[in-house]
Amino acid sequence: MTTTMTSGESLATGQRSLGDPEVRHPLWPPLVAGCPTTSTDTIAHPLEVDYAYDKASPALFTEAGRGRSAGHDRWAPLLPPLLAPGLGEGGTPLIDLGDGVFVKDESRNPTWSHKDRLNRVTAGAAVGVGASGIVVASSGNHGASAAAYAARAGLRCVVLASSDMPPAVASFLNAYGAVVLPVPAADRWPLMRLIVERTGLHPVSNLAVTHTGHPFGAEGYKTVAYEIFADLGVPSAVYVPTGYGELLFGVWKGFTELQRLGLADSVPRIHACEPALGGPLHAALRQGVPAARVDVGETDAYGIDCPVGSVRGVLAVRGSGGSSLLVSDEQMRAAQAELAGQGLWAELSAAAGLAGLRSAGQEAEREGPVVCISTSSGFKDRGVGEPELAAPVDPSWDEVHRRLRAAGIGD
Repeated sequence: MTTTMTSGESLATGQRSLGDPEVRHPLWPPLVAGCPTTSTDTIAHPLEVDYAYDKASPALFTEAGRGRSAGHDRWAPLLPPLLAPGLGEGGTPLIDLGDGVFVKDESRNPTWSHKDRLNRVTAGAAVGVGASGIVVASSGNHGASAAAYAARAGLRCVVLASSDMPPAVASFLNAYGAVVLPVPAADRWPLMRLIVERTGLHPVSNLAVTHTGHPFGAEGYKTVAYEIFADLGVPSAVYVPTGYGELLFGVWKGFTELQRLGLADSVPRIHACEPALGGPLHAALRQGVPAARVDVGETDAYGIDCPVGSVRGVLAVRGSGGSSLLVSDEQMRAAQAELAGQGLWAELSAAAGLAGLRSAGQEAEREGPVVCISTSSGFKDRGVGEPELAAPVDPSWDEVHRRLRAAGIGD
């Protein structure tokens, strides 16, 4: 007789190689440098977490399940063990822009980005292996979020960052007591390996030749798909701002799990939206390889400005019948302005999803509702600090009326 679990304990059973799904490893410890069996000198194969799906209850996705708990705890059976406390991550709104276009606003997470979904899980991994803290290479959302969840779990946090990190990110890191080490980008990952080897801190950033990320981390992103399904059902497509492809993979995996559990009839097409002056996933798909490395040009979308891709992204795009779309800074700024016009202030990188939808040919291909994921707050852009304030205005009605009329308000 099969026992069905409805809440609390994780149903995770082990780690599976994305290079060969027949290759499996125990759940602990997380294999942070890729699969040791299937990886090569040039391609690192990430791992995903496998679950006892036959024991998962569909009640997780019902109205009754919705009221049970907040944050990742609601989805605990289909996540790695949640050994660190949460901050109410997830549960972000789906905003209707009209004409069948919805925006999943991830800026409503505790540190204003989607990375909170990942770091709740990776902080738990650090607790699970008995580490005293975590180390992360990031000058943006990942670092701010990792510092928050480390503080919540009573762990130390070391962030290898850059000297030009956005003021909002620096404020987060300072508030959470992280040890911030601004170093050149090329030195961050070699230095992180040394820190891991010599201090025992748990890495929540990549350690491999091509991006793998933390095997538990992308599991946290599945909850985006769960929430979209609960609010909308299965959209025809999801447009995802894409750097290393972890969010992309997590969204795809979440929908495949819903289909596997018999709750969804299909999986939406997952479209990766990358900066035009880069695009390692686009290059990998074009070349027919598992992952690629590219030279990256100048872009203000620093959050998705990645020179190396991941096997995860290729699997998600091919598995869903989606595509990789290259979007320019100008297209992202137009999308950012469109979102602002709807009351949503998004980081430039976060607007890449809507920019991808608005790009040539995508609008005509829509077969039903689509979701664009907006990953973080406009406060996270570089150069955003104290706003420039307008000069004082003479409070006389004549002057105020003149200003209003110039803005098209009133007669």
